[in-house]
Amino acid sequence: MHRENYMNALREDIVDTITTHLTPMAQRYGYSDIPLETNVKWRPMVLVIGNYSSGKSSLINEFLGAKIQDTGQAPTDDSFTVLTYDESVPETEGIQVVEQRDGKSLLNDPEYPFSTLRKHGQRFAAHFQLKKINSPFLKNLAIIDTPGMLDSISEMDRGYDYQEVLGDLAQKAGLVLVLFDAHKAGTVREAYKSIRETLTAHTSEDRIIFVLNRIDECTTFNDLLRVYGTLCWNLSQITGRKDIPMIRMTYSSNAAAINKNPANQPPFLPLLENQREDLKQIILQTPLRRLDHLATYLEIHGERLAHYIEALQAFGLEFQSFRIKKMVIGLLISLLGGGLIAFTLMMLAGMADPTTLLSVGGIGAGLIMTLWLAFFQKKLEQKFRTTRLEDLDTLTPVTDQTRKDSWGAIRDLVYQHLKNNKGDYTLYELKLDRFDIRQVNENGTQKIREALSEFRSMSKDDLEEWEKNSVAREAYKKEKKKKKEMAEAELLTGTIRHLY
Repeated sequence: MHRENYMNALREDIVDTITTHLTPMAQRYGYSDIPLETNVKWRPMVLVIGNYSSGKSSLINEFLGAKIQDTGQAPTDDSFTVLTYDESVPETEGIQVVEQRDGKSLLNDPEYPFSTLRKHGQRFAAHFQLKKINSPFLKNLAIIDTPGMLDSISEMDRGYDYQEVLGDLAQKAGLVLVLFDAHKAGTVREAYKSIRETLTAHTSEDRIIFVLNRIDECTTFNDLLRVYGTLCWNLSQITGRKDIPMIRMTYSSNAAAINKNPANQPPFLPLLENQREDLKQIILQTPLRRLDHLATYLEIHGERLAHYIEALQAFGLEFQSFRIKKMVIGLLISLLGGGLIAFTLMMLAGMADPTTLLSVGGIGAGLIMTLWLAFFQKKLEQKFRTTRLEDLDTLTPVTDQTRKDSWGAIRDLVYQHLKNNKGDYTLYELKLDRFDIRQVNENGTQKIREALSEFRSMSKDDLEEWEKNSVAREAYKKEKKKKKEMAEAELLTGTIRHLY
């Protein structure tokens, strides 16, 4: 309990830092249309994807301790199902679905981080649901079961863009399990695209776990080696990596074929029991891994946002310098034009009154300057903007791979923002916000990393002591807030009495 409370407190601190410091800047400058904390404010999620009949639902049922998801050899469930915890029904009454909600209500409920999925339309909403289950396995995490991936299917067949939905969910998930089964160690078309393009674009490699499921259906150890080798080769072709990603092997003991005839149990299964337990522990450790991911999320978006603001500031400084130079040129031209008008009037009309000549010259210079600002200045500024955007990559220095990755992530955002000439902020505001985000990146993220490192070395007694101190701090804050409210109320009462 103390461990969970510490993790929750640390998670809340990270989310609060994102909400307080990053999101206001991100939305002010067009870095993000939605609050950055939207994807990370809920509990840790495990996304389970795989070919149809790869045993996703059977494996999930085994983790939960009851048959919650439908299973079968053919595709049995075409919905994205969020499985989360509910403690209103005691576990002693059996693991069961306590509550079920449809996609439309789920997508519009601010309690859950799925509002951004509304863009996928009504057809997707009809294939999205939530189940609350009283399984202890879900106390600290949620699982998202997905429709099985097929070979010959398109967006029109499903009615929504499956890959886009998968990408959005992968971005929110703390762990992604990619399941394959012993009968189809190859990858179907949707699986190929998911691994090759979707997952790599929306999550990091350390969050992706490849799993060879249903290994109990391999009759001999040689069969298992052939299946494993085939999957290794396929994954190497998909990922384009020379090093083979680690593949964990498992099966559902409840759905295993050996239950029908225990004598047919493959001899290698007992040797791989540790693999099943390791996979289970990896999933249960998702909340702890999520803290690392949240810290990384804060660091990445902090660095990118700082780089983004730096680019806007650099463009603003160049644009300001260009504008001042052209206005000075316009002023010189208008003064020269006004003087030329006065000289011409003096020569042709014989006018010698200095006051009159000065007035006429001034009016002429003013008209020329107005014309310059209204037409020529705008044309020159637009040309500068167009030319500078064509050479956008020189806007900020990119000196190392981190800066290259950062620029690659924000370049299009910067381009669109500057192209549309959005923003009513000043260069001074950009400078202040850049300083603030730098402070968050240098100090805030360091404190979070130190807290994570300290947490890993804390004993049970340390956690208990932290809990006592935390309770005391909360009580102190509440008391301080109460006193402040009472003082404000007394001040207001005194002011009213004074008035009357």
